[in-house]
Amino acid sequence: MKRPKFLKFTSRIIASLLAMICAISLQAQQPDASPAAPASATFPADKTTFHIYLLMGQSNMAGRDNRNLPPPLHNPHVLALSQGEWIMAQEPLHPVEKNKVAGVGPGIPFALEMLKADPKVTIGLVPCAVGGTPLKRWVKGADLYEKALSRAKIAAQAGVIKGVLWHQGESDTSAQQDAETYEARLAKMFKDLRADLGQPDLPIVVGQLGDFLNESPEKYPYFETVRAAIKHIPEVVPHTGYADSAGLGHKGDKLHFSAEAQKEMGKRFAKAMQELEK
Repeated sequence: MKRPKFLKFTSRIIASLLAMICAISLQAQQPDASPAAPASATFPADKTTFHIYLLMGQSNMAGRDNRNLPPPLHNPHVLALSQGEWIMAQEPLHPVEKNKVAGVGPGIPFALEMLKADPKVTIGLVPCAVGGTPLKRWVKGADLYEKALSRAKIAAQAGVIKGVLWHQGESDTSAQQDAETYEARLAKMFKDLRADLGQPDLPIVVGQLGDFLNESPEKYPYFETVRAAIKHIPEVVPHTGYADSAGLGHKGDKLHFSAEAQKEMGKRFAKAMQELEK
């Protein structure tokens, strides 16, 4: 028996309404499509006002304290190079490493301090640090040196490389030979980096290891040797500055600076860099 025409019409309307309701329901269940990553940023048209700094070293350059990450910076004058693209910088600045924690580092505090001295420029940060890495991976020809050099060349297309922040050495405190040759190897690396970037007088600031490592002499037996080498670098490498870590605390592990210490370390890096740029 055939259904009356009005019943067929009513059935089609009901089916359409049900389809619309299902579509609306599914759309409501979709996750928020707004990006979690920092927004892309436009770097200055005038390359001379885009000041770029390389952040090189191991975990204390990357940052490990993530207990109270600050809110996104949203400052168009502080940018970071991420996967070849400039974005507005935010903590954590360095990408998450395998089985590692990403936290507050000295990079953004450094940039904000540099802006105080010259608010008209834009600061570009190039994160290169990798936790737990010895100096032998940072010398010319080694993997991390070549990766940093590659990132630097990409960054230089948009602005001017103004300097390097270096914080590394913990991984070279366990073996006597590594510690005793640290100064010479680091000086050679800086010379090579400047040559490869075509900037023989490129300002470089070295950051000192935390005093708290001295509380674990069994883990870092040649700690004082490496510390002495870092402090002495400005005496043997021209256009090199020194950022002391005196009085700065750790995040509870006697190895990594706390977030508050990193903010102060960033300021000390900036002060040393500004002295070199005078």
